[in-house]
Amino acid sequence: MTEAYPANGRRRRRGRGVLVTLVILLLLLGGLLVVADRVATGVAERAIADQVERELTQQQARSAPPQVDVAGFPFLTQVLGGRYERISIVLTDVQGSVQGNAVNLPRLDVDARGVRASLDTLRSGQGDVVADTVNGTGTIAYDSLARLLDRPGLKLGAQNGKLVVTAPVDILGQKLTVTGTADVTVAEGNKVALRFNDLNAEGLPAVPLARTLLNNYAKGISVDVPLPELPFQLSVRKVEPRPEGLTVTADARDVPINQVG
Repeated sequence: MTEAYPANGRRRRRGRGVLVTLVILLLLLGGLLVVADRVATGVAERAIADQVERELTQQQARSAPPQVDVAGFPFLTQVLGGRYERISIVLTDVQGSVQGNAVNLPRLDVDARGVRASLDTLRSGQGDVVADTVNGTGTIAYDSLARLLDRPGLKLGAQNGKLVVTAPVDILGQKLTVTGTADVTVAEGNKVALRFNDLNAEGLPAVPLARTLLNNYAKGISVDVPLPELPFQLSVRKVEPRPEGLTVTADARDVPINQVG
């Protein structure tokens, strides 16, 4: 009877030891699953980055290596379900072309949601990878936009949310500096409509002809500027002058984000 207590104590210690071992094994297993999940995510992100680079090459554009982030955890569950919550792509130093002129986009952020891709598609590389919605926000450098207007010395910028212009002009033999603002809207065909309707020049001769020449200059730079082709069938919905450049907001629905199959 006196030895029963030590035996019970040993059983309790063995029980606690088994429990601790089980907890450690579960933690190790969970850690391995997390590592496997992150490895799989990394593989998918690199594959998507390669596809984006190929698409840019097809559009005769280039950029710094794409930064891709596949959101949602666990990733492997999304793979088995064939649906991914969100895929974010960041492109920097994008170089495009419009009518032979280089256009610089310092940054383009693309956000794809509800991406559908079956496990067979991922395994074979054959089939469709489709996003329910894709939203993009890009910035066009003002010097690129100014080059498209093809006016020597013309400079663009932003002030108080408006697009501002400064340009040298020759009016009635006088070299003057024109300043003013423009209305900026979206035009059909992924174009930006610039309408300069408030230009002035200090020292402008006080004769009707001088004002007419200035108005003609304003009409000459009030054009619809085409934008470089955006990836993922993005259509421009909004443009906004900001200090860093002309910000373009675009979107698309039911977008194939791969070119395989």
